[in-house]
Amino acid sequence: MTEQLTPEQREIKEFFIAERGYWRPWTETILRINPQFLKRYASYAGYPARTGPLSKRMIELIYIALDASATHLFENGVNTHLLLAHEAGATPADVLDVLHLVSAQGLESVYSAVEILAEEAGIALAPKVPANLRARADRIFPADSRFVAVLAQLDPGYLEVLVDFLEYGDPVDGLSPSERLLVEIALNSCFTGYNAKALRRLIRVALDAGIAHAEILQAIQLGAHLSVHGTALGATLLDQFLSSQTQTSSQTAKHKAG
Repeated sequence: MTEQLTPEQREIKEFFIAERGYWRPWTETILRINPQFLKRYASYAGYPARTGPLSKRMIELIYIALDASATHLFENGVNTHLLLAHEAGATPADVLDVLHLVSAQGLESVYSAVEILAEEAGIALAPKVPANLRARADRIFPADSRFVAVLAQLDPGYLEVLVDFLEYGDPVDGLSPSERLLVEIALNSCFTGYNAKALRRLIRVALDAGIAHAEILQAIQLGAHLSVHGTALGATLLDQFLSSQTQTSSQTAKHKAG
């Protein structure tokens, strides 16, 4: 309970909520056992949002992408950041555009794998891509993307449905092209789904599109502290263990007294 906290613990709790926007049972557990750890985590995790150029809305949308990603699937985090994104002005169309990008994250492995297939099979690339499809693909990928040529030659039908899927987005109420790039960069730079090749391509596209390196840096930084979800699990189980130990000790004491 709050009234049982020391003045230092109350101050740290208020600081954590100001920095991170939430409070959970696991943070309460850490606060009571090691308050300085919680304070330093809040300062570290809150730093990018506190000092970077991205809006609160954009930060929360990136967090939704990271927590909803198939490489993480952290339901509590999605719920938390949906609320915070809504409070920051994000629309349902924004969120669905984010989830569209989440659904496409697995394609990065396809891009790398088909290039390996072409190399190992010794396939000489000479694709004949219809001009309209080539133009559509060029709006999504850099013109020198080898995997586009591989797909165009090996399975042009797949390339067409792929482009059709990827170019979809809500142009009126959803994310801007620059915002979509930042979400993709965050997804591919996060340790839960790190993809160096995709990240290099996306950063190059983002810089060519005029996105400031400070915005890109902040999108990259936001993913690191997802690792605290492991801490949250551990702290929750620790609290359960300590509670069970206390209960066992109490029962043993009563048994001896009886």
